[in-house]
Amino acid sequence: MEVVTVTRNKDRNNEFTDNDRYDVVVVGGGAAGLSAALVLGRSRLRTLVVDAGEPRNAPSDHMQGFLTRDGMAPAEFLALGREEIARYGVELVRDRAVDVTRDDDFTVSLAGGRSVRARRLIVATGLKDELPQVPGVAERFGRDVLHCPFCHGWEVRDERFGVLATSPMSVHQALMVSGWSDDVTLFLHTVAEEELSDDDLRRLAAAGVKVVPGEVSGLRTEDDRLTGVRLADGTVHDRSVVFVAPKAVPQTGLMERLGAELRETPVGAYPVVDPTGRTSVPGVWTAGNAMGFAEQVVHAASGGYRAASAVVGDLIMSDLDAAVAG
Repeated sequence: MEVVTVTRNKDRNNEFTDNDRYDVVVVGGGAAGLSAALVLGRSRLRTLVVDAGEPRNAPSDHMQGFLTRDGMAPAEFLALGREEIARYGVELVRDRAVDVTRDDDFTVSLAGGRSVRARRLIVATGLKDELPQVPGVAERFGRDVLHCPFCHGWEVRDERFGVLATSPMSVHQALMVSGWSDDVTLFLHTVAEEELSDDDLRRLAAAGVKVVPGEVSGLRTEDDRLTGVRLADGTVHDRSVVFVAPKAVPQTGLMERLGAELRETPVGAYPVVDPTGRTSVPGVWTAGNAMGFAEQVVHAASGGYRAASAVVGDLIMSDLDAAVAG
């Protein structure tokens, strides 16, 4: 879990050697952070990426929908990104930001004991998925227990889908995945039948989605393949794929301690940002799942690019204004 403390101090530049001073520190080494770092490096800014090595899509064997990278393994994608940023002198450290102090600039302290100085921050710490506490779900997540039809729907098209309901919003998920299979069953699990609206029932019927009440007690597997969903009453429904809706846990501890304004959404609280990812904290931008639940890899990479280009412009104008004033 992210642990961050923020305090305000007088300028501490004299405490740092040139090796520990950066124009920008990017916290997070996923698609958003690496994309930002690539732009920053190409803009001749001294940049450090702090990567805790915990990408959200680590359970998946492949990622989809990224033009020219469709089907690539997430680990391979990140490895290529790290190679690319290194060409432009960007440094990457495998560590975790555990403390940050802010005065004129920012001081970021890492778990390994090192502290670095930055004029600007880009926070790309992403989010974590908390899965429903049903035996078998966590073990098979990213394989035949899935959450996003855009990510995996093509690969499992026309299979026997189950949707594990954890809130009335799961109806929307069942309706969406019906675009990839005509055989969809919505297991109400912890949702009572009376929680479904008349519109929900009409749409489910129109989509051909079967609704099964009763709590799910686990998944049935054979030869390391999902074959069914078991209810608490012992009945088993043959299914080869199950879609779930993980609870999104934004990694916004850093933002909260910096005093960033957050907005509440049905899937967590996220920083209020402008179109470039600029937060309410001067000098701090964000990108990727740190700013929203639905940021796919391609969106995260784009967001990192936008944030970095805004940071570049901000630093250039800031330096020019200082030169004029001086």
